[in-house]
This record gives sequence, C-alpha cells and structure tokens, in this order.
Amino acid sequence: MSQDHNPKLDEHPGSNTVKNPDEWTSGEDPMTGAQASYLKTLSEEAPDGEGYEDGLSKAEASKRIDALKHKLNR
Repeated sequence: MSQDHNPKLDEHPGSNTVKNPDEWTSGEDPMTGAQASYLKTLSEEAPDGEGYEDGLSKAEASKRIDALKHKLNR
C-alpha cells in the first residue's frame, strides 16, 4: 500500500466538503444546540443584536452565522 498521498494534507480538498446550506438534505431540520449557542453569541456581539431567532432551520442558522461572522470580521 502506497503512503505517498495523504488526503488530510490536500491544499484544496474535494468539492463535497463545502455545500450550500440550501442543498443540505437535513437543512430543514431544526438548528442544532451548537448553532443556536454560536448564533446567540454572535448576535450579542453585533451592534444591533441581529441574527438570533428561535425556530430556525439548520440551513437558515448556518447562513445567519456566516453573515454575522462576515459582518464582525471573523
């Protein structure tokens, strides 16, 4: 068995590692506890407190997290 290639060290991993939240098969499931916690933290740091809302789906929470991270330069 060849040990020349280690996919963990690939500079550009395969295209299936990043998916648009709109394409997630579980995107309509309720957001996870981790998403809710992180979104709440980011929302508290945002100047206008925007972002957090109860009842979001996984996909919507992910999009809001990404938007807040961008807005907060993270």
